Amino acid sequence: MLEFKQSLPWVKWFRTIYISWKYLNNRGFNMTTLLLFVLFALGLIGGFFSGLLGIGGGIIMVPLLLYVPSLIGLEAISMKTAAAITIVQSMAGSFSGLVVHKKYNFVHSKLIAYMGSGVVFGSLLGSYFSKQIRGEVMLGIFAGMALMATVLMFIPSKKDDDLAVENVDFNEYLAFFVALLVGILGGIVGQGGAFILIPLMLYVLKIPTRIALGSSVAITFLSALAGFIGKWGTGQIPFLMAIVLVAGALIGAQLGGRLSSRLKTASLRIILSVLIAFTSLKMWFELSPIVGYLLTIGLVLLLLVFLKDKRKHKELNKLTLKT
Repeated sequence: MLEFKQSLPWVKWFRTIYISWKYLNNRGFNMTTLLLFVLFALGLIGGFFSGLLGIGGGIIMVPLLLYVPSLIGLEAISMKTAAAITIVQSMAGSFSGLVVHKKYNFVHSKLIAYMGSGVVFGSLLGSYFSKQIRGEVMLGIFAGMALMATVLMFIPSKKDDDLAVENVDFNEYLAFFVALLVGILGGIVGQGGAFILIPLMLYVLKIPTRIALGSSVAITFLSALAGFIGKWGTGQIPFLMAIVLVAGALIGAQLGGRLSSRLKTASLRIILSVLIAFTSLKMWFELSPIVGYLLTIGLVLLLLVFLKDKRKHKELNKLTLKT
């Protein structure tokens, strides 16, 4: 097992940030300066998990923006502001990932054409009308998306097949309407929607894993770009806050990506499942404690069924190997 300090060099970054923040606070820096400093630190943390787990990061960044500033004595960030900031981060992060996946030919042009058009139209609609939607409703939509992603994480992972990009086929109309729905919801809450798009592409459209991952980055970029245009056009984006957060996220993503290569896929899946489940339940408890308790019980039961099914598959595999 690697030593903690050797395997996690980013701990020094977080420690430095914390010490610097305490110094600035003691020196009497104004609240705006401290908020920008905290945003950079949150971008670093959110970007780290984004690089570690291979997701856009919005599912992690939104809760950080909503809860951390108020916990350390700064003015709370509203759901509308958090959504506007994270759409910029999602756009920057997905574009960076698109460059990499395009190089390895994991991008399906026809799939992007159908899903991209659906997600762009939906994201423009969602982001444009998000100005008229109350923050509590946006929080509920985000919590619902996080809950859906949590449930999808319990679906057994689909085995890779070696189909070339040109041999992959799918239902064009279904792809368009799936992307349209994800785009509308994502545009409202400032998400590219990769954490839901990928499972839907795998289990609904039956797209091979590598091609789903590569193509989803391009679709997420189009969704985030459309969402950015919609929120920018309605004057919802605080650019200084967004730029500072993105700067931290880009650094954090590099650190997370390095650690990701040292961890097993199963470990990454568990970490992602826990983070998404915690995020979803935290928000549902805020919206309605009764619903929060019911969902907690439901997720525990779902986990027990999942573990039982997994154990059964292991036993069957052992019997198959013996015969």
